[in-house]
Amino acid sequence: MAIYFFYGEEDFNIEKELDKLKKGLDKNFLEMSFKTYDNPKFADLTAILRTQPMMFGKMLIVINCLDYFSKTFDDKEIKEITSALENNSDNLDIVFLAILPRNEGKKLDSRKKFFKLLSKFNAREFPTIPTYKTAEIEEWVKKQAKSKGIKPSSDAVTNLVIQVGNNLRQLDTELDKLKLLAYPSENITADMVKEICISNEDLFAFSDLLMQNEKDRALLEFHKLLDKKHPLEILATLQTMLRRWIILKAKSGELTNYELSRLTGQHEFVVQKTLQKLKKTNLKDLVALKQNLTEAEYRIKSGQALDVEEEVENAILK
Repeated sequence: MAIYFFYGEEDFNIEKELDKLKKGLDKNFLEMSFKTYDNPKFADLTAILRTQPMMFGKMLIVINCLDYFSKTFDDKEIKEITSALENNSDNLDIVFLAILPRNEGKKLDSRKKFFKLLSKFNAREFPTIPTYKTAEIEEWVKKQAKSKGIKPSSDAVTNLVIQVGNNLRQLDTELDKLKLLAYPSENITADMVKEICISNEDLFAFSDLLMQNEKDRALLEFHKLLDKKHPLEILATLQTMLRRWIILKAKSGELTNYELSRLTGQHEFVVQKTLQKLKKTNLKDLVALKQNLTEAEYRIKSGQALDVEEEVENAILK
């Protein structure tokens, strides 16, 4: 048996570690040998830790435990949890997960007895790579690209990082798209990145027209974006960008570009360029647009929208 404690903001890397552990399970019995639980109550938790695998071999249990760090286990409960962990089955692996929200600067309280207990086992923190560590992010992109069998040029890697930032999951998704675009070649160019990945410039062209109340031209830009992504993908990307723009607009007089970079998870160069673009933009207009798009996204995902493109267009025209 093995006990693991994975925590931090970078959920993509945590997911990759879980995938490695799942590979050790019998695929024929995966439904029975892989279980996940969300912050089970104490009595349920101790019962789960004492689980006995059946005849199908090794078993993996994942326990999302973030809520445990906002409460306190007493000494008796800690002792019982410790005993259950130290005496569980040889064929049972247990992973405790505490995934923190990105870009909020939150940390687990290492003074808590539960944290100290889990830290005695295979504990590993998965922090996000800071946006200012561009060399480290680029190195990650190169390794990830190599694992996918593609070879991006240095300019392609740099442009991808500038456009996407430090979101590893999104970077991985864009690499998959670039692989399809390049096939059967393995080589990825900067032009390919520009062609397939929605950039800040694409979104700014779109949003600038909206802020200038040139909605007809804004709709034309929206349809150009549709050549690259599905409407919901564009909507999700725009929502993320709007959230960042609102933060930048609201905090630009209080924080430095470096601090804004860390707060929004963007490259400092992108922050500087964005602030220049936002000079003539009204904060209230940004908030109103985000509200309209949020309502459109809800209608689409709840099945109330008959036409996805039309729903987004209506949100833009409001």
